[in-house]
Amino acid sequence: MNDITMIDPAPESTAEAEALDDDNATASGNAKEDRHFVTALARGLEVLSCFRSRDKLLGNQELARRCGLPKSTISRLTYTLTKLGYLEHDPELGRYRLGSATLSLGSVMLSRMDVRQIARPLMQQLADSSQTMVSLGTRDRLSMIYVENCRSDAALTLSLDVGSRIPLATTAMGRAYLARCNEAERHEIMERAREYDEYAWPNVRRGIERSMEEHRTLGVCCSFGDWQPDVNAIAVAFYARESRMLMSLNCGGPAFIVSREHLMDTVRPQMIRIAERLSAA
Repeated sequence: MNDITMIDPAPESTAEAEALDDDNATASGNAKEDRHFVTALARGLEVLSCFRSRDKLLGNQELARRCGLPKSTISRLTYTLTKLGYLEHDPELGRYRLGSATLSLGSVMLSRMDVRQIARPLMQQLADSSQTMVSLGTRDRLSMIYVENCRSDAALTLSLDVGSRIPLATTAMGRAYLARCNEAERHEIMERAREYDEYAWPNVRRGIERSMEEHRTLGVCCSFGDWQPDVNAIAVAFYARESRMLMSLNCGGPAFIVSREHLMDTVRPQMIRIAERLSAA
């Protein structure tokens, strides 16, 4: 059988972009009361955070929409970020891509995560034995962002990699994070998720509450078709010992290959052991 990659419908879709816009607006609004808060710096960082793994080039108009700022303000910010090397300007298209300065920041952040080096061989072994994709991620506002990813040699897999962003409230990885984070952080996340989409919130809340119960009784959180109808996944969260950063270990794949029975009966005990080992490493 030829290798085929199953493209996920929209892990970083318009809804995800709007969630990011909502995050930026909330952060800016809350910061207005803080006299130590540097608004210009925050706006520059918001511009950089608009770029996601599927964005090759973005123009000032799209950046202004995502940040909720006037185009004239965005133009000054992109000019400054280009001068500093955080953005690169394509003169033919009049658009911007992330510059090498952002690469150095990301590389430093990833390199100091010792848990990635410890986790990678354990994750790859689990991916190979279960014919799934195993990922490690942590929270970025209302999303989970991948910091490590291991695939099996199975013919079909999900097209996600390090740096990919998935929703927090509807995925197993995000729900596991919610199950382990402190009550104050959980309340903040759920309140912001409710404000973002009040119409969908009742169903989202029920999924979160169900996952919280699963975490108490089964040791993992599940998402069987909740995020994408054809994707099954389970996840467990743990605190990385060296940094005390809360992270989630996720295992999943296409539903027609990776059944919930396989995940719960075979993968679940292995995932829990790996999370315990990473927490103590």
